[in-house]
Amino acid sequence: DLDGADQLLPNIVADTVLADKGYDADERVIERLQAQGKTAVIPPKRNRNNPRDYDQDLYKARHLIENFFAKLKQYRGIATRYDKRATNFLGAIYLAASVIWLN
Repeated sequence: DLDGADQLLPNIVADTVLADKGYDADERVIERLQAQGKTAVIPPKRNRNNPRDYDQDLYKARHLIENFFAKLKQYRGIATRYDKRATNFLGAIYLAASVIWLN
C-alpha cells in the first residue's frame, strides 16, 4: 500500500486525508502530508511507541465511503472492468452511483 501512496501523495488536492492504519508511517505519509499543509486522519497502529491523536469523529465518516465502494462493486461490469476505455468506465461508475444514490 505504501508504494502506491508514494506515487499518489504529491498529487492529492484535498485538505484532509482519511486512511486506515496501514498508512500510519511517519516519514512516508504523515510528515509528507503535514509538509504539504494537509491534515492526516489516520489511526495509530497498536504497536506504536507514542500513539498520535486523530479526529475520531471524522474517521467514522470513512465507513460511509467504504460502504459506497462495497455497493459499487456489486455491479459486475464495474467490479471486473469490462469497459476498455477510461471514459466509458467512468460513465458506468456515474450511472451506478446515480442508481445507488436514488435507492
